Amino acid sequence: MHIARVETIPEVLAVAKIIVSVAISFLTAMLFAPVWAHILYKYKIGIKIKTKSVNGEKLTYAGKLHAYKDGTPTMGGVLIWGTVVVLIISMHWLAPELSEFFCNVWVSRLDILSRSQTYLPLFALVTTAILGLVDDWMSIRKIGKNKGGGMQVTWRIFWVLGITSLGSWWFYEKLGWDSIHIPAVGDITIGLWYIPLFMLVVISTAFSSNETDGLDGLNAGVLVQAFTALSIIAFAQGRMDLAAFCGVVAGALFAFLWFNFYPARFFMGDTGAFSLGATLGVVALLLNSVLVLPFLVSIYILESLSVIIQLTSKKFFKKKVFLSAPIHHHFEAIGWPETKVTVRFWIINAIIASVGLMIGIVGGG
Repeated sequence: MHIARVETIPEVLAVAKIIVSVAISFLTAMLFAPVWAHILYKYKIGIKIKTKSVNGEKLTYAGKLHAYKDGTPTMGGVLIWGTVVVLIISMHWLAPELSEFFCNVWVSRLDILSRSQTYLPLFALVTTAILGLVDDWMSIRKIGKNKGGGMQVTWRIFWVLGITSLGSWWFYEKLGWDSIHIPAVGDITIGLWYIPLFMLVVISTAFSSNETDGLDGLNAGVLVQAFTALSIIAFAQGRMDLAAFCGVVAGALFAFLWFNFYPARFFMGDTGAFSLGATLGVVALLLNSVLVLPFLVSIYILESLSVIIQLTSKKFFKKKVFLSAPIHHHFEAIGWPETKVTVRFWIINAIIASVGLMIGIVGGG
């Protein structure tokens, strides 16, 4: 009877590729985290806790609750996307050489840079990360017309529209995407409507990620869950480079979370929250899992809805629905410790994400 050797089984090799990618990413980010933290503290790249909103209104709760965080370094997101970019580019050049050196063709599989699977997520990650980095720097140095500094929302939207327009054009024209997948039903062709759908998904996840990034570890924990789930869905679809890409992001996020959980050594900043949210949307689109994405980041929906409800109520009824928005601040305001809000939000998101993961696998996307 013929027994297959383990190293020749495609599924085992693919799982090994993902696990090794995650491990290398985690260890690399853990190694450089103290170095990056030292730089941030040395050059005083810290946040200034806002006491007023962008329209000049006094922040009754959020400013007081987080006053002790004033001066804590931001731009920690550079550790995440920097690790991802450096590893993917370096392994693209080193993997073939290492494969020859170790006389093992499997090592070449660690090169996950591919036109059809990882070019666009990497492009989205880098471009939005740079946008967020500029915004973070403007906030720290109090540059700009906003009270307290920072890029104006209109300018941020303008640049994001430019980036997403390019991405949607690439999907539609170069990759031929013009349909949306409904789990257990199939693909429905929507033609040119795919372009605004692409832009809506990426912009929504980018801004929702930014809104959720208000408590130590909260957004990083949600993003870890989402990228891990998308990695599993990508694996189920046989898209191993994309699965490994999500694994690399998740590995860097785990390392970041090690330092970002309460009390945070440094914060993600817009350069992390904005870029990772946008990249999450692009990956979901590549996997045709747009309808699964809301399950994977259910907390994003809760946070964004709370902001919309609060702003609408204040504008039309001159009263607040929540003590503070986004809603994680509301729970802080009624007396919940920050860690309790964070962990309970993680649990809620994990339960709903598990349902989404099952839908994504069984429903074919």
